[in-house]
Amino acid sequence: MMLRVFVSLVILIFACVYSAHGLYFHIGETEKKCFIEEIPDETMVIGKYRTQLWDKQTGSFLPSTPGLGMHVEIKDPDAKIILSRQYGSDGRFTFTSHTPGEHQICLHSNSTKMALFAGGKLYREERFRMTSESTNQRVLWWSIAQTLILILTGIWQMKHLKSFFEAKKLV
Repeated sequence: MMLRVFVSLVILIFACVYSAHGLYFHIGETEKKCFIEEIPDETMVIGKYRTQLWDKQTGSFLPSTPGLGMHVEIKDPDAKIILSRQYGSDGRFTFTSHTPGEHQICLHSNSTKMALFAGGKLYREERFRMTSESTNQRVLWWSIAQTLILILTGIWQMKHLKSFFEAKKLV
């Protein structure tokens, strides 16, 4: 009897646990991605996202750009807008469905060519500055080494000439 209650309780707990799934996708600069999801009545939907720029030259993500964000628009089965809002580069949106059916969830970047250009430009400027500073350090140490070599060569030449002139008895 105790085992049946325990098994029934476990089944009840698993039945009460809501299912969840996630998506991972890329959106182009002016691209809009829409998803159609069958959502039951009175269901809370939570979406999390992160926007990053991809640098084709380096093959890596660029640091986050100020002003870059995501616009989220959600429509219910009757095509009424439930949510239409602008968010930052990292964010989370939440809504509760009030009618069951297919909800349309659309996301698109608020970026413009100028915002992308500014972000890429700042990144390239930072990389160029780091390269310039590194080159400057190497040039500095090379010039110090050359100066030391010149001084040491001059001292050696003076000693060598002095001993030469003393050997010839000119001094």
